[in-house]
Amino acid sequence: MAQLVAIYRNPSYSPLQHGVNDTAILDATVARLEARGWRAIRTTEREVEQGRLPTAPLYLNMCQGSLAAEQLMPLESDGAVVVNRPSSALNCHRYRLVKRLGDSTVPFPRTLIHASSAPLPPAGDLKALCPDHQKVWIKRGDVHAERPEDVVAASLDQVADALRAFTRRGIPWVALQEHVPGPVVKFYGVTDGRFFNWYGSEAGFAGERPAVDENRLKALAFEAAAILGLEVFGGDVAFPEPDRPVLIDINDWPSFAPFRDDAAQAIAAYITHRVAHRKHS
Repeated sequence: MAQLVAIYRNPSYSPLQHGVNDTAILDATVARLEARGWRAIRTTEREVEQGRLPTAPLYLNMCQGSLAAEQLMPLESDGAVVVNRPSSALNCHRYRLVKRLGDSTVPFPRTLIHASSAPLPPAGDLKALCPDHQKVWIKRGDVHAERPEDVVAASLDQVADALRAFTRRGIPWVALQEHVPGPVVKFYGVTDGRFFNWYGSEAGFAGERPAVDENRLKALAFEAAAILGLEVFGGDVAFPEPDRPVLIDINDWPSFAPFRDDAAQAIAAYITHRVAHRKHS
């Protein structure tokens, strides 16, 4: 019986209800792989950080911290199947994300990576982030939000105070990001296209979807995921115009909470396909 290792995310990276939902999607995916004949060992990101990692041909990786990713990195060159790869999880850290997407053709807001304790950027650079007098988004510069105050909107005269708040909490880098107007949608996908779903952020999954170009949304989401090397992913896109999606954020292995069963089935099927392909390649 083939063995897999399921690595559960550090709770600090799954604030509030996300902790339950992140655990649930990994549980559901593992259950479907067990039904296909796999034997699962469950461990945590904290165990991985401390260098304790069982040996297996397959790893389901929800780790988001740098330390765990570095511990897992040798697996990529050792022939194990790791979903998501630690390199792709690291690519989602904002300071890397901004660079990779900024160098691509993916529509992405103007963003400055800035030391939270440094003097403010030049006034012209700040004003360029809010040409229509919108607020500037300030987001922690490494992992995605651990708490609500990790992502805040501030007017130009509030930026200095907001940066000081990040400094006080020990967050050395922030992303200063342009506000993109229009409806925001949340999307979820699996890299080979066997799963993709989305809904309007304001109305929620059960509400009415905004009138946007779904084909362009899907193309944008999969292009960004490919650039970052993500296989299981989700994110946020704004539509300043119905046919003009702009990627706001993308992350590795989200919770898929509104459609967990379908997502888990698709992720398990994709992993099964990838393992089989690896055996025959």
